[in-house]
Amino acid sequence: MGIFAVSTASILIRFAQREAASLAVAAWRIVIAGLLIAPFAIRKNRNEIKGLGKGDLLWLGLSGVCLALHFASWITSLEYTTVAASVVLVTTTPLWVALFSVVVYGEKFPRNLVIGLFLSLLGGGIVGVGEEVCHFEQSHLVCQNFPSLMGGNPMLGNLLALAGAFCAAAYLLIGKKLRSKLSLWTYTFLVYGTAGLLLLMMAVGAGKKMWGFSPFTYLILFSLALIPQVIGHSSFNWALRYLSTTYVSIALLGEPIGSTVLAILFLSEIPSELVIFGGILILLGIYIATKAPVQREGAQPE
Repeated sequence: MGIFAVSTASILIRFAQREAASLAVAAWRIVIAGLLIAPFAIRKNRNEIKGLGKGDLLWLGLSGVCLALHFASWITSLEYTTVAASVVLVTTTPLWVALFSVVVYGEKFPRNLVIGLFLSLLGGGIVGVGEEVCHFEQSHLVCQNFPSLMGGNPMLGNLLALAGAFCAAAYLLIGKKLRSKLSLWTYTFLVYGTAGLLLLMMAVGAGKKMWGFSPFTYLILFSLALIPQVIGHSSFNWALRYLSTTYVSIALLGEPIGSTVLAILFLSEIPSELVIFGGILILLGIYIATKAPVQREGAQPE
């Protein structure tokens, strides 16, 4: 459910960007999501929120900062580098999660999980390359030359995309730490709220237009908040309490598959042979990873 929900993000963002700047889209997505969750968190978990210590609040704030920086850096990277380069770098998130998890949580990875991680990352890279760098012409693979690929200011864009991957990894790792003791409503309300306020300040500070959009764009922004954020991200945050961080991050690689299917249906964008092949590798990697024993917590579902 989480994969399907987050897969709608790229389609909705494409429509929203016709009127709104990328940073404004990211800001409203998280702000509205925080407002949607607020009534449930305050009503159901008021005592839990009041009882939070300074340490918990610090970690919650840090998680919100990581989420905000992830969206800000990744979306902004698309203004400087190619979609392919951005996708390849952002999809390295599971790799950093896996490496950090060994150090932070001492997680041990079965061989199937390692193989699944490798195949999914390889598939993500092929999907990125197949988007706009390489394609088949008369049974021959044709790729852009290096100067064409590196047009604009790619170094800045690539660094921003890589920063987005690091921030996403940190966001998941902190979420794993906090979800072991905090309810889903409390965690998502405070993290989304922090991220939303930070993104809002960043967008306003950058002079981006924040209102005065058409009713259709407002509907798209609301849909972004409800579907990929409240339903999608919250599903993964729920899973963090019961599954390993690496397992959850590998599942996130299913997003390009769902996005491709939706792009076919709503934007008539037919994927290339490389994209299809990369998608198959991603699905195969996720399947192999799910066959491995995964870390589960003893808590009861909320």
